[in-house]
Amino acid sequence: MVRTTLSAAEARRVALAAQGFGSEPSPAVSTRALTAGFRRLGLLQIDSVNVFERSHYLPFAARLGAYDRSTLDRLTTARRAPYLEYWAHEAAFIPRDDLRLFRWRMDAFRLRDARPNRVDTVTRTEGVRRELRALLAAEGPMRASDVEHESNVRRGPWWGWSDVKIGLEQMFRWGDVVSAGRSGFERVYALPDQVLPVGFLQDAPPRADAVRELVRRAARSVGVGTRADIADHYRLRADDTARALAELTEAGELVPVQVEGWRDRAWMDAAARVPRTVRADAVLSPFDPVVWFRPRAERMFGFHYRIEIYTPAPKRVFGYYVLPVLQDDRLVGRIDLKSDRQRGVLRVRTAWQEPGERLDAERLAATLLRTAAWQGLDQVEVTDRGTAAAALAGALGVDLVPHVAADDAEAPAAEPAVATS
Repeated sequence: MVRTTLSAAEARRVALAAQGFGSEPSPAVSTRALTAGFRRLGLLQIDSVNVFERSHYLPFAARLGAYDRSTLDRLTTARRAPYLEYWAHEAAFIPRDDLRLFRWRMDAFRLRDARPNRVDTVTRTEGVRRELRALLAAEGPMRASDVEHESNVRRGPWWGWSDVKIGLEQMFRWGDVVSAGRSGFERVYALPDQVLPVGFLQDAPPRADAVRELVRRAARSVGVGTRADIADHYRLRADDTARALAELTEAGELVPVQVEGWRDRAWMDAAARVPRTVRADAVLSPFDPVVWFRPRAERMFGFHYRIEIYTPAPKRVFGYYVLPVLQDDRLVGRIDLKSDRQRGVLRVRTAWQEPGERLDAERLAATLLRTAAWQGLDQVEVTDRGTAAAALAGALGVDLVPHVAADDAEAPAAEPAVATS
């Protein structure tokens, strides 16, 4: 029977099941399990913040349990790995073959960068780009730091971006170079034919066909969502998404549904299941697909979420690197985590219960102990800040540690002017 209405709780469970929650974690997470997880998510967003753990490692830990991160590295950072990077959401790992689906975006970036407000930068780096092509052709894939030197680095409030890095990023957006893995978390750049079959990007579907396929995949990953939810998964235009939704609905692949409490119409993957329950215990990356589109997180879970790493320390409410706490089909709290690797301690710098929710401190304690072990840390320490701190410390059987104000001031106060590369 085709469902045309969903309760709010049913919508949460559909979404979480589509995202891979609800199964018991395996004692040994295989390459096959990670590959299946990639198929569900579609992509892994990359972020450079490493105060707890880099973001792209966390979605699989949340869904599958502890796993060997070197296995994911082999899938994503080797020169000819099956997953590579592009601006698919923000910077993200995607299946290598999916890069063709973004050829139209590369062309759109090229047109955007030719606009009057950007053309000066493009003109300034023209010679640099010409030299970079010749260098890559002669010497093979390389990092920006293999070419940069002190005299060509432009200093800013966060980091220096030289004309070399700017030129490589322009070429990366346009598809003139592609990613060839990472080295020390720095992107390695290559000419397309150095890591892809000859003519790979030229053999790409037209924009309308590519967008339709991306909307199909986004709807499958989202489970149930509004046009805006589905468009955000791959950062698609609203009009392109609307056309693709209409075509996929006409084909019977998507089903329009009304969700309790949602103002806008939603669509559900016709093959999506509506679980009676979802059992989950996880802390989520700020860039996990469950929460990365903040309006959806608020509509679906009643969870108002803003990452505060770019907020000046005195103005932070919940902490520096705050992760949502998922228990079953509710976001019940948030915790600020730091991996203190020198001391072998997972530090819970703040712990909060969401108003109106019930955070099970025993379950969260068990989640954090598993997380600490996965990080190679021996113990969990809880600071005396947050509405759930005392209960969590009690569940762990540890004393609360006094909060130190200086610990809050570990990030610059301004957001960088460029996306994380």
